[in-house]
Amino acid sequence: MNRILLSMGALSLLGAAGGAQAEYPERPIRLIIPSAAGGSPDVVTRILALELVKQMGQQIVIDNRPGASYTIGTDMIVRANPDGYTIGYANVVSLAINKSLLPKAQQPYDPDKDLVSLGQFLSTYNMLAVTNALPVKSVRELIDYARQNPGKLTNASGGNGTTGHLGGELFKIMTGTQIVHVPYKGSPQGISDLIGGQVQLMFDNLTSISPHVRSGKVRGIGVSSAKRSPIFPDIPTIAEAGVPGYETNAWGGLVAPVGTPKAIVTRLNSEVNKALRSTALKDRYAAIEAEPVGGTPEEFSAFARKETAKWADVVKKSGAKLD
Repeated sequence: MNRILLSMGALSLLGAAGGAQAEYPERPIRLIIPSAAGGSPDVVTRILALELVKQMGQQIVIDNRPGASYTIGTDMIVRANPDGYTIGYANVVSLAINKSLLPKAQQPYDPDKDLVSLGQFLSTYNMLAVTNALPVKSVRELIDYARQNPGKLTNASGGNGTTGHLGGELFKIMTGTQIVHVPYKGSPQGISDLIGGQVQLMFDNLTSISPHVRSGKVRGIGVSSAKRSPIFPDIPTIAEAGVPGYETNAWGGLVAPVGTPKAIVTRLNSEVNKALRSTALKDRYAAIEAEPVGGTPEEFSAFARKETAKWADVVKKSGAKLD
């Protein structure tokens, strides 16, 4: 009888422990960013992560895994244990552009089948900036210079398949210019060479290039949005400055490995949307011209599918290739 009572007591304790384990999160969460530290994806994700830590009371460990057009880090997210303790950043590159730009052999997963959306959290756009050593001060002057010097200008980007890469390819096809694409492992490395004059121009997210434009280290001559930037009102859009119809934007969100419990997906989506409503995040995003988005996981997935078709068309029309 005593042994039976002891067993029942032990089961009660196990049940209590099981109930405690159901509380999520009970340990730090790993957040994989498939790009370099200091670049736009890293900056905006860290701002979000700070708010999530405040709300959830648990540490979030940022793990930057750049390389191979976001495929290295994204593959790590796909292969992680789907328990909610490994999530990742995904964006226009990893969820949309790579589908048409990369051969299947170079993308060892299907983002539509192997990842589950947690929610979109931002949208931004690019600045076209040139090195101060280049004798051009406008988009029109850049086009004229490029036409007079075919193949002599170099366009840095944060990597193959980024909006900096394809934005540059679209610019070339729309202006009839020959500019050499130079992919870097991340935006910070490209910006460094732009400042040093090793490359002549760059289309990069406003979130990462804007501090260098403000400081005068590089010259901003156009933005890729449909309207002028509120923080750079004197810099025209690329469309109004000489390339009618030109427009590109960048966006990002959080994802998890497929199989992550629905309850955890719902919880994380709720926490992301809550963070996006915080004054602290809104202020920090406004300062770098990043727009908080939010929404459901389903809305993020639908948006990514829509963007896939859009960028496939850009890849086809521009003839963009991996460099």
